[in-house]
Amino acid sequence: MRYLSGGESHGPYLTGIIDGLPAGLELRKADIDRHLERRQLGYGRGARMALEKDQVEILSGLRFNRTIGSPLTLQIRNRDWENWQEIMAPEGAEPQDAVSLTRPRPGHADLAGGLKYNHEDLRLILERSSARETAMRVAVGSVGRILLEKFGVRFYSHIVRIGSVENAVDSSELPNLYDQIENSPLRCADPGAEEAMRKEVEKAKNDGDTLGGIMEIVVTGLPPGLGSHVHWDLRLDGRLAGIIASIQGIKGVEVGAGFRSAELRGSQLHDPIIRGIDTGVIRPSNRAGGLEGGITNGQPLILRAAMKPIPTLTNPLPSIDWKTGQASFGATERSDVCAVPAAAVVAEASAAWELAAAFREKFAGDYIEEVEAAYQFYMEQVNRRLR
Repeated sequence: MRYLSGGESHGPYLTGIIDGLPAGLELRKADIDRHLERRQLGYGRGARMALEKDQVEILSGLRFNRTIGSPLTLQIRNRDWENWQEIMAPEGAEPQDAVSLTRPRPGHADLAGGLKYNHEDLRLILERSSARETAMRVAVGSVGRILLEKFGVRFYSHIVRIGSVENAVDSSELPNLYDQIENSPLRCADPGAEEAMRKEVEKAKNDGDTLGGIMEIVVTGLPPGLGSHVHWDLRLDGRLAGIIASIQGIKGVEVGAGFRSAELRGSQLHDPIIRGIDTGVIRPSNRAGGLEGGITNGQPLILRAAMKPIPTLTNPLPSIDWKTGQASFGATERSDVCAVPAAAVVAEASAAWELAAAFREKFAGDYIEEVEAAYQFYMEQVNRRLR
């Protein structure tokens, strides 16, 4: 299963094409739109979230709410295109009064991308490197999520930290706190921590600054056996780390105990394997975070990701003018103060896509009943071995 996306931040559309879905999977536009709406929420978001009300259009690969086995084409309209039609026109001549973006922002792709692609106008880098691209990631990931949810997989996320404020809620509690987290502007189930986070965001906004943080994603119901130990590029921990680290602003990814593993002895870290009299094989702890040897082991998958502060500042950092080489300050664009809650939704979708791809590798089939039969046969063997 694979996908490709295209589109610019202020272009007419974002487009995604998914290949490899089984025929017969029930799919509804509203189920994708729900996650697009979740991505646009969160305390600290900028003005564009009030402008865009993202909804997906399904252009191919679906008939009467069921996939037909051909590529599924998704499209999201950019409402802001109306204000950018002349500046971002695919054809014709550039307007004479068009203003080029020539002051690269520290921490953004502007400078490196301008050097790589030899662009004079750094808007040609900004338009695709923008986090607007993650709207299509969420749409595509939602399709993978719908496939996995059919087999009992569930996704949860919350915010562990915003700036210096930490949330003490344990990952094991997330399924019971789902509604509370979804109704929280900061995806935080601890009211005290949420209020402190809110104040931290407000202070950064008043200072013309931005804030990052840490998010945690928990996935339950995954069967053991997704991924593989036999090649580096099949190891699921590496695949998940890669797709989440590719989200704009993410600078670190942990699985399970993560970096804390370096502080512990092996006898303190690794999760025992116990066979109970009535329970079969159980694991009394989950410091591995659901992955051992690059393979899911049947326990909840636990991922954490660290997001840096957004690099577009209203009080910009020193930079240069791209054309003159003279000292200047980084360009200012409409932006968020804190997008960590939204990034958690993007991380959920990214993990869902990679897990769905691994699921399809394990349970092949051209139509959904064939996939279900392969899954049922395998799980019968797994349960027999673990009893």
